[in-house]
Amino acid sequence: MDDLNVTAEKHLAAARASAHGRSAHLVLQEPPLRQTVIALTEGTALDKHNAPPAASLLVLRGSVRLTAASGDTELPAGTLHPIPQERHGLLALGDAVVLLTAVND
Repeated sequence: MDDLNVTAEKHLAAARASAHGRSAHLVLQEPPLRQTVIALTEGTALDKHNAPPAASLLVLRGSVRLTAASGDTELPAGTLHPIPQERHGLLALGDAVVLLTAVND
């Protein structure tokens, strides 16, 4: 089992060193459940993409903006928020780390 604090710090350092400003690590895969730590440097975005059948985002470090047609939501550290069932994206408002929990078909 991964220590999320250690994993968050490791991948934030990797994101800072990456030309793309991001780093990710699959921490749990028990189909249909997947949990992924995603680190993004300030200003780095994940382009809009389709939502899985069910998902949530837990902000571990920093803050992010979840973007969707239904409206944007700013999420500070410690916030747990459902992923909307529509195309959505993510923007790091500062250096940030999130835990994405997704249930896939």
